[in-house]
Amino acid sequence: MTIETAAALRHRLVEQLVADGVLHDPEVRRAAETVPRELFLGPAIYKPSSPPGVTVWTPTRRDDTSTDEWLRLTYQDQTWVTQIDGVLAEDATGPVTGGSPTSSSTLPGVVLWMIEQAGVARGKRVLIIGTGTGLSTAYACEVAGEENVTSVETDPAAAERARKALAEAGYAPTLITADGLRGYPERAPYDIVIAFCSMRHVPYGLLQQIETGGTLLVTLSGWGVAHGLVRLAVEGNGVAEGRFLPGYTSFMIARPHDRPPHGPFELLPGEERPSRIDPALLDDWTGRFVGQLAAPSAERLGMGAEQILLDVATGSQTRTRPAADGKGWTVVQRGPLNLWTAIEDAVMEWQSYGSPHLSDFGVTITPDSQKVWLDVPHGSSWTLPI
Repeated sequence: MTIETAAALRHRLVEQLVADGVLHDPEVRRAAETVPRELFLGPAIYKPSSPPGVTVWTPTRRDDTSTDEWLRLTYQDQTWVTQIDGVLAEDATGPVTGGSPTSSSTLPGVVLWMIEQAGVARGKRVLIIGTGTGLSTAYACEVAGEENVTSVETDPAAAERARKALAEAGYAPTLITADGLRGYPERAPYDIVIAFCSMRHVPYGLLQQIETGGTLLVTLSGWGVAHGLVRLAVEGNGVAEGRFLPGYTSFMIARPHDRPPHGPFELLPGEERPSRIDPALLDDWTGRFVGQLAAPSAERLGMGAEQILLDVATGSQTRTRPAADGKGWTVVQRGPLNLWTAIEDAVMEWQSYGSPHLSDFGVTITPDSQKVWLDVPHGSSWTLPI
């Protein structure tokens, strides 16, 4: 397949994104038409399949795939995982059962939309957290100019892979292999910081690297497996504020913010009572986020009517199930933290506002605290774990 055909496929994808209302900025659209994503998928990707109860990741190598097929999957608006549990797809010896993605090429529509939402423009100094395959960095180089782009990746293998891809594509931004949560002070201040990973809270040191009047675009998440993309305007002196954006954006959590490891655990007896809410509300995008705000140290393991919450530090547990008489739900709580009680209170508060989407919430950061609020900054609020 010729380069012209690859360009035609890029053009078709861009036209789709414009028609879907994802792209508006002419410079971001030009970047989408220019950057060859096929170079950033690297030598191999993992393709997922989902037999009952587990995901199987099968490495698919470019050399074993026809050019037509490789370009076809490249220009789908789809995320392709490139690393599982630290193993790049090209280094995998066979299919991987289970496992957690640790690097990927995020679907181009989301990356381009985020670049547009952050206000990236020619001459703006941009910091990318989470280089990944390098695709987002290449887009930023096209829009802002490579001399203005700094990109940080924590995983050495992924960073080297991205470095090669960016060089092959003709881009030379500043590339750093380090913990992205620390930013990169040597090139600060930045006008714009975009995180292509999620965080439980915003590190103050990172915020201080952003110019007053600058923008931080970051996905807040946690151990409840809930996500929300927020755009913060930096006011200086450790203060920033902004609202969550519409839609449903999620990213892998930054490794230092990931949940603590634990071995097998038992669901033990505890205090039993009727639940005041339908546990399946935690399967709703915003309901899950509200539950995570209320119990930020709890790992969520269940789903539907049978939610399971585990707090490793305190040993606190919660589990729910349908009531024996078929009317409502039963909750069992154990340990020093009444996890479900806190979640019930928060969810019922959210419901009192009409159960709005996360875009009705916002974030305020000060040197003293980081809080998520509902409706207005002085409304109902929950403190982030920092």
